[in-house]
Amino acid sequence: MSAAPRLHPGTLAALPAAIQIPTFERSQLRAGIVHLGLGAFMRAHLAAVNDDALDAGGTLDWGIVGVSLRQPDTRDALAPQAGLYTLALRDAQGEQLRVIGSVLECLVAPEDPRAVLERIAHAYTRIVSLTVTEKGYCHDPASGALQLDHADIVHDLAHAAAPRSAVGFIVHGLALRRARGLGPITLMSLDNLPANGHTLQGLVRAFAQRVDAGLAAWIEAGCTFPNSMVDRIVPRSTEADRQSVSRKLSLHDAWPVVGERFLDWAVEDRFAAGRPDWTRGGARFVADAAPWERLKLRMVNGAHSSIAYLAVAAGWATVDVAIAQPALRAHVLALMQGEIEPTLGELPGLDLGAYRAQLIERFANPALAHRTLQIAMDGSQKLPQRLLGTVRDRLAQGAPIDRLALGIAAWLTHLRGHDDEGHSVPLDDPQATALHTLYAGAMAHADARQRAVAFTAYRPVFGDLAGQRALVDALAPALQALHEQGAQQSLAQGAR
Repeated sequence: MSAAPRLHPGTLAALPAAIQIPTFERSQLRAGIVHLGLGAFMRAHLAAVNDDALDAGGTLDWGIVGVSLRQPDTRDALAPQAGLYTLALRDAQGEQLRVIGSVLECLVAPEDPRAVLERIAHAYTRIVSLTVTEKGYCHDPASGALQLDHADIVHDLAHAAAPRSAVGFIVHGLALRRARGLGPITLMSLDNLPANGHTLQGLVRAFAQRVDAGLAAWIEAGCTFPNSMVDRIVPRSTEADRQSVSRKLSLHDAWPVVGERFLDWAVEDRFAAGRPDWTRGGARFVADAAPWERLKLRMVNGAHSSIAYLAVAAGWATVDVAIAQPALRAHVLALMQGEIEPTLGELPGLDLGAYRAQLIERFANPALAHRTLQIAMDGSQKLPQRLLGTVRDRLAQGAPIDRLALGIAAWLTHLRGHDDEGHSVPLDDPQATALHTLYAGAMAHADARQRAVAFTAYRPVFGDLAGQRALVDALAPALQALHEQGAQQSLAQGAR
């Protein structure tokens, strides 16, 4: 398909009529948004909703400059297409294709960090948004504090003109804005972090105070950090996806994005310099995003992680295959209803039973083929907010955590580097070296309870839960069952 003409503004007219294309005047679009972390999730969510706002006749001040903080692959794919790409929304009923047009430019930070700083400091820029994953914040997942000894933070404090981290780019870019007499802007995290706006604000504050107390005060006085919750399942695009989408376009698209049709985005309406009308694309502007963040982190992400670690151990490669296993499905339903939902608090207007049933249907979507090993990445960064926050609330209530403990035990078992059949499974985690050491040390104990004590002593993940008796009591039998019987048999016994 690579010999076909390329998707490009000049070839849009050749697309089949069923494929939606941008209707706004793209040549008049100005870049009001700088987005750090130009990955599939942002392109299936923020850019798509932004296109809806622009198509609805919104002001043309809200084009997007995307920034890849590490690799040039997205830029290399999209630059020849002038930023255009296809969003393929899939479910069991079929596929909907749409060309997204609001990404105007793609920058690669390591190649030209000054260009990224200049974009943040540009007079048109009014929002800087982020999808850099949990590990991209250079923070301690257990406490939320900035890791001042993180290699990228150490570098960025010493090299204002060439930062590496998202926090470094934000603060040094804001310093340029302030020096040029430009106004404050909105900094908007879209990552899976509890109170993601407040978390980002704390990290920016801590870094800025190390740079210039006056800058820190300027940021605090004028910039806003709205909390948000975004829910759409977006698996990594494959070569098969590229070929399939390109065939349907009759054009070559080097990097389409695949996602589910479902989308929910709740964001606090606190913007320092205006915003698009994202309600046109299904966003909800709310006064407080916390209840919706908690719902998503615990129900969607917490269940997803539990599924992933158990499925990887059992050899189930995708979420739809895993959730089709009766014992795992029963476990996840009981986990959500019995242990997660009682911690959610008030969610006005939400039918939790219907939400739970819909979530199981989303996990079962065969068109996504969402790989469990992808979800299993970066567990040290994900577990504190996806599972351990729920554990804390359950322990405070004196309530059981047996199913939560099985998910945690499955992650700890994942550290061994192979599945239940002995097939090698890579540990993709920023703390991989320390975690390998942790696993070896814990498993040197013959007793499952001693292993649980050793594992929970790892404070970068467990924080104040280290050694808590109720956690150890629940974790020890789960670890023993997974070690002796494997994931499939452990689930079968739990479903009885």
